Amino acid sequence: MTKTLWTVDPVHSEVGFSVKHMMISKAKGTFDKFDAVIETNVEDLTDAKVEVTIETASVNTRNEDRDNHLRSADFFDSETYPTMNFAATDIKKKSANEYEVNGDLTIKGTSKPVTLDVTFEGQSKDPMGGNIVAGFSGKTSINRKDFGLTWNAAVETGGVLVGEDVKIHFELELHKQA
Repeated sequence: MTKTLWTVDPVHSEVGFSVKHMMISKAKGTFDKFDAVIETNVEDLTDAKVEVTIETASVNTRNEDRDNHLRSADFFDSETYPTMNFAATDIKKKSANEYEVNGDLTIKGTSKPVTLDVTFEGQSKDPMGGNIVAGFSGKTSINRKDFGLTWNAAVETGGVLVGEDVKIHFELELHKQA
């Protein structure tokens, strides 16, 4: 099968996360600047090349103080580590449109294997420009401490301010390149 280069449409794509806050709720956010290099035949992702780069300073939780804290050395240390990266190492087809994507996630210079559950949402022709577009969604969960994101604070009622498990989700609209 012929592989094609696909690029991210940032207007119709999102990389987000959620983490327990104060042991009782969830803090949610997105990364507003990210890109991906994806070379594949969208009908069968098993031999795809997938590399994703996310700008850590683009973290957005809709709270400027929290975002600045996340950019600091307590968390992402965006000055020293301006990006986090994911590179697929193995992709297995689970069903007609579902895949298990294994790869290496690097945050703050620490790389760990992660598994993404990815769904191919389909492809269509863009009526505005005739481009072929494809949609993908996916999710995974990581322990932030595995990547050196260890800052925390005790909560008066017991427990901690920030949970360890971070749920990551994404929605990507990709444009087929000529």
